[in-house]
Amino acid sequence: MIHWKETAEVLARLDELAGAGRRAALATVVRIAGSAYRRPGAKLLVEEGGGALGGVSGGCLEADVREVAQAVLATGKPTLRHYNTGSDEDVVWGLGLGCNGLVDVLVQPATDGPLAALAGRWRELLAGDAPFAVLTTVAEGEELGAVRLVAPGERLPALPLMGGAGVHELAGRAVFVEPFAPPPHLLVCGAGDDAIPLVAYAADAGFRVTVADHRPALLEPGRFPRAARLLPARPEEPDVALPSAARTLAVVKTHSLAHDRAWVRRLLAAGLAYVGVLGPRERTRGILRDIGAEGDERVFGPVGLDLGADGPWQVATSIVAELLAFGARREPRHLSLRDEAIHAGEGDLARPS
Repeated sequence: MIHWKETAEVLARLDELAGAGRRAALATVVRIAGSAYRRPGAKLLVEEGGGALGGVSGGCLEADVREVAQAVLATGKPTLRHYNTGSDEDVVWGLGLGCNGLVDVLVQPATDGPLAALAGRWRELLAGDAPFAVLTTVAEGEELGAVRLVAPGERLPALPLMGGAGVHELAGRAVFVEPFAPPPHLLVCGAGDDAIPLVAYAADAGFRVTVADHRPALLEPGRFPRAARLLPARPEEPDVALPSAARTLAVVKTHSLAHDRAWVRRLLAAGLAYVGVLGPRERTRGILRDIGAEGDERVFGPVGLDLGADGPWQVATSIVAELLAFGARREPRHLSLRDEAIHAGEGDLARPS
């Protein structure tokens, strides 16, 4: 889901640059092997004047990629860069980083050429809520950097568009297939002051956040600038349109037992797979007893991971961490205790069911 958010931010900046008559190049990770900080689809927008937005690594490749991007702007021709981040004895491009990974990065003009021609439609699709894909030719030759969109409703035979991004052979050419699954929604029931950091952190993590509350005075845009939607609503109002249950997680925190109880009842009836409830364990158990939902494993209360959090900002961190773990179908633990690759067996946050 962070892929959707970051791409939207990069394309928004690209639109600003194009409108101002300024040039930029776009670097995209198209293939990795071994250890890599970013996944295929990660992007770095490099402006002609030196500004940049995004990233293709943890910082180890960016300096070289920026130089390559300036050369691409000078020639107008895309290039595919191959990086080996292994030991000093196995170095490509003079980078001995010790990260033990291979990374291919496509760098192409962004304010003119094939990418610029479809950037507007790409932004429109990212503003929507339907899956789509972008196909970019990465075979060396005249067609390097050719781009097309597979819009919602279109089909590409024998290719799982909603799988992970990667290079496939299509019609005899190497093509980077970049699927975009719309981000999951987070419904925050309760607009108190402690909801402010939760909404900010969740939006930064890539969720589309809706804040619902029966008190309109709390739903001021200035309090929740990162929220996608501010919804004046009471849980018992049947006509209130909530985000799709199949792609929504919820956190209930109105600080009113009656309202929390009503929200939990409605959200469980709607079929949400995750309903987090703020407050002590016995309070949540009481709510479930009252609504006849004792033992419902979709309810997480107290909400959040056990991080020793204290105060609204740390509690928000623990909640977002639990949301990410739930969406990725991961049991939270220290990465140092994980034997397999960090990104192995990733879940799909866009489909929390």
